[in-house]
Amino acid sequence: MRAIQIRHPGGLDQLQPVEQDIPEPGPGQIRVRWHASSLNYHDLLVANGGIPVTDGRIPMSDGAGKIDAVSSDVTRWQVGDRVMSLFFPDWQEGRHHPERTAAVTGDTIDGCACEYAVLAENAVTPMPKNLSFAEAATLPCAGLTAWHALMVRGKMQAGDTLLVQGTGGVSVIALQLAKAAGVSVIATTSSHAKGERLAALGADHVINYADNENWSRTVSKITGGGVDHVIDIGGAATLQHSIAAARTSGHISLVGILGGVKANINVPMIFAKQLQVHGVAVGSAAMQNDLTRAIEAGRIKPVIDSNFDLAQSAEAFSYQTSARHFGKITLSI
Repeated sequence: MRAIQIRHPGGLDQLQPVEQDIPEPGPGQIRVRWHASSLNYHDLLVANGGIPVTDGRIPMSDGAGKIDAVSSDVTRWQVGDRVMSLFFPDWQEGRHHPERTAAVTGDTIDGCACEYAVLAENAVTPMPKNLSFAEAATLPCAGLTAWHALMVRGKMQAGDTLLVQGTGGVSVIALQLAKAAGVSVIATTSSHAKGERLAALGADHVINYADNENWSRTVSKITGGGVDHVIDIGGAATLQHSIAAARTSGHISLVGILGGVKANINVPMIFAKQLQVHGVAVGSAAMQNDLTRAIEAGRIKPVIDSNFDLAQSAEAFSYQTSARHFGKITLSI
């Protein structure tokens, strides 16, 4: 079978195509034929050596495919079932706990950049019936992060207001989930062309932060005091803006650190506005099942910017670093 491995010390030039034997499932295991994967910032850090992994690790946390073999003692799955990977396969339900998030697909354990994988039977969930493999492969990291942030932590409901930042995977699917839930969305971008695409997806207001340094003030003016929810992807570069843009008793989900890890923030403003600020890192299998039901009910179609073949993984990551994409970048396996 085809696979991609990362060789030490990491780097896109160390993503090596290999041929491996097709594995056989043991007790309590299933074999999945992966058909698609998608790129996340975490995958990029693994690929370029920013997150050190075992030499020969198979990367990619996200995968969608079809079960093609099951152990005789497995009863929850059948051959032919269409499934998605889990970022944290040991986090089945309940609250986050270090023991539940020690195993990370494509990081501490092998990921989905391969044609076949043998997994524990609880390491996958059903994929939405209305999606293709490529579309479903965008959900296990970015989609689940957005769902956890908005619906689990933020308890978002119809009539709320949401601020999303940029046009990466988490922000775009958050916009789509919010509009399906009857939420008003303000989106930021530095590109007029991407702004038009955000509006076409349903964004009620689009702010070009390249032309508006005080964009958080603009958010407050539009909403008459701030938004109920913020998806913050920039970390150090955007967190203070997010604090300023949130309404009193608002909710901020910190889901990324694209703008750095050390920030000067107005701590008294957090107290004065009585804000809830949560760090959100993906989620559990139970949350992923809830996301799947919401995707099916809302007939939501994740946005795919471009697709590469598995053998073009390095080229796909290079394109990701250019920041030209809108939505998700996928791999065909």
